[in-house]
Formats: sequence, C-alpha cells, structure tokens
Amino acid sequence: MENSRNIILVVVLSMALLLGWDAAMNYFYPQPDEPVVATETADPSGDGAEVQHSRTGGLTDPAALKQEAADLETALASPDRVRIDSPKVAGSINLTGAVIDDVVLKDYAETTDKDSGPVRLFSPRGTPAQHFAQLGFIVNGQKLPDATVWQADGDLLTVDKPVTLTHDAGNGLELQLRYAIDENYMVTVEQSIANRSAVPAVVQPFGLVSRTSDTASADFFIAHSGPIGVFGDSANYDTDYGDLDDDGPVSPQGRAEWLGFTDIYWLSALVPQDGSAPDATFRALGGNAYRADMIYDPVTVPAGRKYTTTSRLYAGAKDSTILDAYQDAGLAQFGLAIDWGWFRWFEKPLLWLLKTLFDLVGNFGVAIICLTIIVRGVMFPIAQKQFSSMASMKAIQPRMKAIQEKYKDDRLQQQQEMQKLFREEKVNPLAGCLPLILQIPIFFALYKVLYLAIEMRHRNFLWIEDLSAPDPATILNLFGLLPFTPPSFLAIGVLAVLLGVTMWLTFKLNPSAMDPVQQQVFAIMPWVLMFIMAPFAAGLLLYWVTSNILTLAQQKYLYSKHPQLKAAAEKEKAEKAAEAAKAKG
Repeated sequence: MENSRNIILVVVLSMALLLGWDAAMNYFYPQPDEPVVATETADPSGDGAEVQHSRTGGLTDPAALKQEAADLETALASPDRVRIDSPKVAGSINLTGAVIDDVVLKDYAETTDKDSGPVRLFSPRGTPAQHFAQLGFIVNGQKLPDATVWQADGDLLTVDKPVTLTHDAGNGLELQLRYAIDENYMVTVEQSIANRSAVPAVVQPFGLVSRTSDTASADFFIAHSGPIGVFGDSANYDTDYGDLDDDGPVSPQGRAEWLGFTDIYWLSALVPQDGSAPDATFRALGGNAYRADMIYDPVTVPAGRKYTTTSRLYAGAKDSTILDAYQDAGLAQFGLAIDWGWFRWFEKPLLWLLKTLFDLVGNFGVAIICLTIIVRGVMFPIAQKQFSSMASMKAIQPRMKAIQEKYKDDRLQQQQEMQKLFREEKVNPLAGCLPLILQIPIFFALYKVLYLAIEMRHRNFLWIEDLSAPDPATILNLFGLLPFTPPSFLAIGVLAVLLGVTMWLTFKLNPSAMDPVQQQVFAIMPWVLMFIMAPFAAGLLLYWVTSNILTLAQQKYLYSKHPQLKAAAEKEKAEKAAEAAKAKG
C-alpha cells in the first residue's frame, strides 16, 4: 500500500512538473530567436505598453516593424549625414545634433534566412527601435540644442580616414568632434573646445547612449539584458530596465571604467578618458526609453586656450576575442561584458576548444560531438574507477547486509561498522557519484557557452539552423512541415526525443536492485527530462545525446570487463522481484 501511494505521488508530481513547465519557461527562459507576434501590440510612439521580448532582441510587433522600416527610409535619406564604412560596421553620423544613430553590423545577419539583412544596432531618435549615442559639450552650464547642425570636413568615416565635425558656438568658442573608427567596433571621439574669446569658459564634455527597451533581448538569470558597466573594477549586472522605472536614476558606486547597455549578443558602451572619473548614471526617460550618461567634471578653459577630452564608444557584437583584446590593451574588465559567471575559468577554455574544433571540422554541430568525445575520453579513467568501486561494493554486499541486520536497532553503531568495513576493504561508496559530479560543471559551462557566445549564433547542423536556439523540428508540427509553433511544454523536438530514448536505454542497461518505487521513478525520469530539456539550446541537447550514446558504449565495454558486477546486480534484482511477488501472494 505504501509503495502504491509513493508511485501515485511520483506520477502526480511528474504531471504537475510537465503542466507547470510551460509557465515556468515563459517566465525564466527566453523564447526562440524568431519574430513573435506580441500579445499586446507594442506602440511605436513609446507609451510604455508591454512588449514581448525575443531571445536575442529586436522588435517583435508587426506594426512597429513596419513603422521602423518607414521611419528609417525617411531619416536616413537626409543629406546631412557622414557615412561610416569600416570592416565590421556601416552606418552614418547625423550632423544634426552630432548623433551616431545609424549602425549596422556587417558580419551578422538578422535571421537565418539567406536574404536577411545585417543586424541593425543603432536607429535614429523617434523610430520604434531608437538606439543612438551622442558625445558633446555643456558650455557655461548650457547643453547645445539637439537641433544644432555641425559642419563636417568629409563625407565618409573609415579606418584610414577620420572625420572632424565643427560648430561655432558664438562668443569666440569653437567646438570640434574628431571621430576615428578602428577595424572592429570602437569609435574614438576627441571632444575639443577652442576659446578664442577674451574671457574664460566653463566646459563639461559628456557622452550618452540612449535606447528603447522594446528591442531588448529577454532578461534571463544567465544572460543579463539592460544597463551594464564596470565600476571600481567590478562588473555590475544588478540593474535592469524595471529598476530604473521603479527606483529612478542609478549611479553605481566606484570609478566608471565603461558603461552602457547590453543585450545577449550586442553592446553599446561609453568609455571615458583614461584617468578620468566622470559622473555615470542610468536613468529612465519614460515611454520605454532609457539613457546612460557620462558627464566629466567642469573645466575652466582660459582665454586663448584649447581643451580636449578623448572618449570612446563601443557599438557592436559581444565577440569574446574582440572584447578580451580591448581588455588586454587596458580597457578594464571589458571581457566581462559577457556575463560568464563563476565558471568563466572553465567556460572560456571550453569555447576556445569548440572554436578550434570548428576550425578543424567546419561545422559547430560536429565540433560539439567531437568535444563530447574528448570530454568522455578524459573522464574514461574515472568511469573505470567507478565500475571498479561498484564491483567492490557488490563483493562486500553480504557483509553489509549482515551489519545492517546485526545493528538494525543502533543506527550510530551501524554507520561506524560500515565505515570500518569500507576502510578495511578500501572501498569508497561515493566513487560511483564522481563522474556525475564532474559532469555538472561541464554541462552548465557548455550551456552558458552555447547560450552566451555569439560564436554559436546561427550555427547550423543538419536540420537545425541555429544551435544556440531550441530544436525547431517538433513532433506536433511534423518536424517543421506544419506552419505553427506548439506550446513550449509540448514542443518536443527530435533531439529531445533522442535524449529521452538514450537515457532510458542507459537506465535499462544498468541493472539495479532498486525497490519498485525507485524503479518507477527511474522509468519516468527520462521522459520527464525529455519535456524539461526540449526548450533548451539544440547544441546542449546534441551534447547530451552524444554523451548518452557514448555512455551506452562505455557501459557495455566496462560490463564486459566486470561481468561479476552485472551478474550480481541481475541476481539481486531477481531476488527483489521474487520477494515482491511473494509478498503479493
């Protein structure tokens, strides 16, 4: 009767987990990287309406997408623009206001479609996807009007050709902004003021990044989306857009090394002049608009003198190699724009190994399979030790049962005698858990690498177009043949099914003397995990399925080396079954 109640409890809990998983995943886990029609229409005018965010960001509402295309066509047609053309970036600087508000990333496509355009990071103010940066001056306590039109000494900014914008502010003050761009995503801006008047002028250079949260990627516990920066040599991921709405402006403690906004794959960040300590603040502007401000201390420029401050703007992809290169060049903790977390000491070598394998084999799916083989190969000696320990445990099983029977009324003495037996026979009862324990950090590290690393974005394998996203081929839509997306808790893809099957086979191949309730739990577990893991990155499931297949092969080999282990387990299993049958009779 007790066993029956336990079985019923296991089944009920499993069903509750399955039925509650959809709600949990909608709350915790970002949706696939596909445009999704919002349940509430996003208002391009920015009235604060709730927006459904995609996994990697961008507009999701059809009306906003249509409005964005129309607004871009109008805004970018203006002749008052200086074009940007570097190896990785294209776009333009708006001479009205001296605003960098047009940036697309040449190396990254918006979608996996062959005719997809490049990722657009910056859009002009007032568009549904507004996201821009401005570096300028506060002169004698007054900020230049945004309608100020600057004069340019060229019409194209390239790696080899800087561009200088100039504005006569009157009263003998001339302002200059000299833009230079490197081969990656960093724009360097020299902000200069020449005081040709007869009296001193007080100037405060500033920089700002402004954006809407309507295009933000979904915020997840391993993938921060929102305000970000390094303050006092410590990366700050603590503030999100909702915090700015609820609590007002946030000025993190410590000297600002850099600050801005992050999505899962993209970063727009201001970098102050070396050795300076500007005020750094994040603030909400209303209507889902937000701003990161960097304002230098006031400086008095004497008559006849010139003052220059050099700031930088990063607007591009969170490529770990590029970020680390800037960090190695002196930009403090810039690699932490990617929130690797506690396991970064392991995740970054894992990413390096994956990229190296990809360079060798030419496909990231195959690289993941190769990585799995390497990991299991490294752990094979530990697995051998596990099976040896299990064999030793089986050998002393009768003596363990005798101790349990002799001291069944004295648990403390029973434990002491057990420990004495383990020491005498040199058996470690926990050795069988070691491979599983070691797999946990590997599994989690690979999960973060596949989720966070832009190197995984849009990498294909067989029918999968993006290994960093969930498997698109689900059973209920006939593996993509039917034009609909099932609810997440029913979106069981090919890899999820293979995961369940291979795990079930692993349990079946591993004979155990478990009681009936434990047997029921282990019989259900593979299929529960199949539902739980289905929404995770396809690359992660590919790793796990490959690992399960290797485990099956490994178990067959090791059982051939330890036949007494399998025979003992089978015998004990048969005895248990006989006892259960006898009890029922």
